[in-house]
Amino acid sequence: MKKLYSILILMIVLCVGCQMKFQADDDENAPLVKVERYDRLEYRYLTTADYSALQEMNTEYPMETRTLLEDVLQLGDATDPDINNKFINFYQDPRLQSLMTDAETQYANMDSLNAQFNSVFTHLKKLLPDLKIPRIYAQLSALDQSVIVGDQTIGISLDKYLGANYPVYKKYYSAEQRKAMTRDNIVPDCVVFYLMSQYPLKSFDARSQIERDMHVARIQWVVNQSMGHNFFSSDNIDKVNIFMKKNSKTSTEELLKMDDFSHMLGK
Repeated sequence: MKKLYSILILMIVLCVGCQMKFQADDDENAPLVKVERYDRLEYRYLTTADYSALQEMNTEYPMETRTLLEDVLQLGDATDPDINNKFINFYQDPRLQSLMTDAETQYANMDSLNAQFNSVFTHLKKLLPDLKIPRIYAQLSALDQSVIVGDQTIGISLDKYLGANYPVYKKYYSAEQRKAMTRDNIVPDCVVFYLMSQYPLKSFDARSQIERDMHVARIQWVVNQSMGHNFFSSDNIDKVNIFMKKNSKTSTEELLKMDDFSHMLGK
């Protein structure tokens, strides 16, 4: 196992290529997002070899399946004739079987997470009106990346959020790392990584470490605002908070697009 990262619309256009599967907008109270249970198809196929589950993975979630096989598990090209055998054989490890079962048990009900996601993205749309709402799906990744961000998609690896005291984690992660491997971290983690994909830091590789840290801090500050409490805390987030209080006319959008951090750093 690896140790690793509105005006009412009259008609909804379904973009098959991008897998855009939003909720119907005919009800103004319809949720903005709902976590799609791709993990259940994955679990069904990997534990029972149910070919219909694999077919649904490939037809309903082709990009997610390709990403899982090629980029997350690194089993080879998704078009490899033997890829399905590699996939199912990989998960025959008893530890992975147990990990999947525990994840499916802990996350049998996702209502609370769906409520949190909808609350956060409702607030984010007020702060960032042009922000595109992502599709969110759950998966099982054999302890690979916790969150996978694609083209307006967020994939949550449920097996990376089974609790700080989950026995298997103690073999692969430090106590500090395990603190973030809980259900409470799912929503803030997902929103941080999604905002970082939507508001990347220009010339990231050429930036100093403090500039990179401040970029993360401003993203975390925005997430705190959207959650209604300070989930993330650090000295750099405090600097962002002080800057925004002193510059109350600065919008959240402007904050996230700033290239110069000197004012936040007191230079």
